[in-house]
Amino acid sequence: MISSSCPVTVNEVADHYDELDRYYREIWGEHVHHGLWERGDETSEEAVLNLVKSVARRGQVTTGMRVCDVGCGYGGTARLLNSEFGAIVSAITLSPAQFRHAVSMRGDAHSPEYLLGDWANNELPSGIFDAVISIESSEHMQDKAVFFSQAHRVLKAGGRMVVCAWLAAESPPRAQRRYLLEPICREGRLPGMGTESDYRKWFSDAGFTLEGFEDVTARVRKTWRICVSRLLPRIVRQPDYLRFLFDAGARNRIFLVTIARIWLAYALGAMRYGIFTARKP
Repeated sequence: MISSSCPVTVNEVADHYDELDRYYREIWGEHVHHGLWERGDETSEEAVLNLVKSVARRGQVTTGMRVCDVGCGYGGTARLLNSEFGAIVSAITLSPAQFRHAVSMRGDAHSPEYLLGDWANNELPSGIFDAVISIESSEHMQDKAVFFSQAHRVLKAGGRMVVCAWLAAESPPRAQRRYLLEPICREGRLPGMGTESDYRKWFSDAGFTLEGFEDVTARVRKTWRICVSRLLPRIVRQPDYLRFLFDAGARNRIFLVTIARIWLAYALGAMRYGIFTARKP
């Protein structure tokens, strides 16, 4: 596993998303995660929905199922699982800004249920969910064993867990570790970025049976070219973007540079993207 050279606390993860709230919504939109290009000619919006639908298929999500979305961001995935698949969704985020936006988008509906809190210390009842999903949130978890053990606890017997994860290459060169992977962790507030082997062990140690893994790097990395293409014109044309970039008091301003690091890490093979599907026996 690649670890941040500086400890990353739960509060720092929440602060990262709160301070960058505007930029995430303007650059990523409702779904703060990669797109999945299945044909190759989809729009970025279609690709983002492709990823959610792929997760739903792997989780065998159907009408009436109870699903927990760990690290739900702005709630876009939870809303889609509810509206298109008929799932009863509970979704949790650390970020007050994300929580407020998710609740505002729900309107008067009772589902999805949005929760503000730390997954590692959640108070959800045991054995109530048919599926637990995590789209790019496990990277932010300080204790990966607790992340998986909590999922195992809240799932029913036979329940499924689907995890979409940023992965470090198994044996990246020293230069890639030093100049790409470690800074990505530190600047992106990721306590650690696991490898495929790490994730396989974490699933097993938590009592899961791993049923599938797919490396979809080639079909998601286009996300970062699009992010860069959206970011650069804003830096040039919108003075407040440039002011933020050079504001010494902005705690997360470096993340605008981290986007370019991630793009390069994918191009060089230092980073991969995988989807794991597992079952609680």
